[in-house]
Amino acid sequence: MSEKSLADVIEGFGEDVSPTLTVGEMLDAFDSRAFGAMLLVFGLLNTLPLPPGSSTILSLPILFLAPQIAMGADHPWLPRKLTDKPLKRDDMRGLFRRLGPVVRSMELITRPRLRPMFAPVGERAIGVVCTLLAMVLVLPIPLGNLAPGATVAILALALLQRDGILALAGYLMALFSGGLLFVSAHVVIMAVRKLVSVFSGLF
Repeated sequence: MSEKSLADVIEGFGEDVSPTLTVGEMLDAFDSRAFGAMLLVFGLLNTLPLPPGSSTILSLPILFLAPQIAMGADHPWLPRKLTDKPLKRDDMRGLFRRLGPVVRSMELITRPRLRPMFAPVGERAIGVVCTLLAMVLVLPIPLGNLAPGATVAILALALLQRDGILALAGYLMALFSGGLLFVSAHVVIMAVRKLVSVFSGLF
């Protein structure tokens, strides 16, 4: 029996009739692909237009799993409170339906390339970068989840497909995300200083 594609597994989450879905059930469904698949799913979820604060919650699995990749762990571990927390499936069905076709398209255009990049050191490098990006995702920055979330998804897919070209693209995106965050922080700081000076002049 052939292994289900990631897109099939993701779409299955939305088609299941049970009222809830847990992170633990997602880990079990992805099986041996759990590390990369979970980063891919939660990275992509962070790129969707969601209510404020959602990225903080959706980045937690990334924040727990990415450091484990960086440390060379063989099997993923998450706190029981996180794996057992039920998510309302009705709230997630639309998201999974949107993610399925995206992942299917990405699977079709990726393939094993530059495999030496996925030696243990290369895999750990992806874990380190995704950990840093997850630290950005947990911050409640308006629209600050888009670039880091997309970058985590690209690096996760590169890890799953052993696609070195995609990994290189992910590293470039990580640099772009870091630069964008730096510029955004600088703009916010300058705006705050300007407002402070304006209000100071009023009193």
